Amino acid sequence: MTSSTRITILGSGFGALSAVRELRARSCQDEITLISPRAELHYLPGTIWIPSGLRTREQLIVPLAPFFARMKVSHLCAEVTGLSPDGRSVQTTAGEVANDALVIATGGRFIKKLPGIEHAITPCEGIAAAEQIRDRLRAMTGGTIAVGFAGNPNEPTAVRGGPMFEFLFGIDTQLRREGRREQFKLVFFNPSKEPGARLGAKAVAHLLAEMARRNVTTHLGHKMVRFEADKVVTEGGEFAADLILFMPGMTGNAWFDQTTLPRSPGGLLQADAQCRVPGFEHVYVVGDSGSFPGPDWMPKQAHMADLQAAAAAQNLIDGLAGRPQTAGFKAELACIIDALGTGTLVWRTEQRNLLLPPMRLMHWAKRGFERRYLGRYR
Repeated sequence: MTSSTRITILGSGFGALSAVRELRARSCQDEITLISPRAELHYLPGTIWIPSGLRTREQLIVPLAPFFARMKVSHLCAEVTGLSPDGRSVQTTAGEVANDALVIATGGRFIKKLPGIEHAITPCEGIAAAEQIRDRLRAMTGGTIAVGFAGNPNEPTAVRGGPMFEFLFGIDTQLRREGRREQFKLVFFNPSKEPGARLGAKAVAHLLAEMARRNVTTHLGHKMVRFEADKVVTEGGEFAADLILFMPGMTGNAWFDQTTLPRSPGGLLQADAQCRVPGFEHVYVVGDSGSFPGPDWMPKQAHMADLQAAAAAQNLIDGLAGRPQTAGFKAELACIIDALGTGTLVWRTEQRNLLLPPMRLMHWAKRGFERRYLGRYR
């Protein structure tokens, strides 16, 4: 590689920023251009604490200008609109950007096809959604709060259910602290009879037992039909709801449709075990944008994106140098299901599945991880 080599990274979330760090950590001195709509990291795992006031918008947004300066990265404030058939030119709202190697890390898109979904708040859409939940809870004097999620039937891994357990348990804890829990009914709904199965059988049993302990009503095993302003309707019946929190399954970004990039059945970008996009030389994908080989429980979470970014960075460097690209990533699920005071650790690999009971230590560990993680980019 020479100093004139141009590397382009799309996105400014976990996968994209980890790719920057991993490239520079491997002494890559090439020109890096990162394209995203804003030079900010929005730390979405922390939005579970916005409804209670434990976190605010300002605490979860990290301006990236200092990080880009340290990493010698040029940031282009633009949206991606397409890609040339050879992958060497990215089309954006600010013009075309040429590259010698490309990392796609623009995340996923929630499937908003369910009728009446405008009546539900999708928490992981961003900080504003969590603020909306906070404000609605403050205004309510009682009623039914329904919390649920669904998946992409064509992409088993394209689901983000963990945060919904956290919003459910966090809201329950918050209402109890405020002395208002008796005025509310909490309902958890899911098309599966075993919600959270990717976490492992022990975790499913724990989650359902925790719901029962917290007096959360469950509506499980029925396909979603629609939402209305004051109810959730499934094939197994309907129930009233004054506030609906719902996380739909994920699919690929809209701009993928304007390219010839190979897609998975669920609409994500096809990737191999080295994070390469088949048929596109020196094009890699990491994080929620990609459909990777691995177990059906492999998560869509920041930890997985970080592992994929490391593999992609090494293979990008090796590929440009003409060396074999052999770096892979391990499938690993690591999460703390927080309940606003306690946390339950779930860890899963292809060899082991560990579940630790709820404890205060894990809540503080999650807060400590947030502080360390964001410290990398401040």
